[in-house]
Amino acid sequence: MSLPKVEDARKLSEEELAEEILAAKRELFELRRQQATSELKETHQFKHTRHRLAQLMTVERERQIIESNKKEAHRDTEAQRIARYKSSQRHRGAEI
Repeated sequence: MSLPKVEDARKLSEEELAEEILAAKRELFELRRQQATSELKETHQFKHTRHRLAQLMTVERERQIIESNKKEAHRDTEAQRIARYKSSQRHRGAEI
C-alpha cells in the first residue's frame, strides 16, 4: 500500500479535514493499544497513519496561514486608508 497523497488532503473541506485529523489520532491510539497488547500484526500502519496525520495537520496550518495573511492584508489596507486620509487633512490645513 502506498502512502496517501497530500493533494487528497487539500481537496477536503474544513469540516472534513478536522474529522480526518481526529480519525487519524484515534487510529494512532488504537495502533498503540494493539501494540501494547501484542495484537498488532501490521506494524507499517504506524508509518502510514503518522504520515497521513502530518499531511492533514500541514494542510490545516497552511490554511490558517493563508487566512492570517488575508486578515493582515486587510488591516494594512485599512491603515493605509487612514494614513492617506490624515495626510490629505494636513495638506488642507485641517487639524486632526
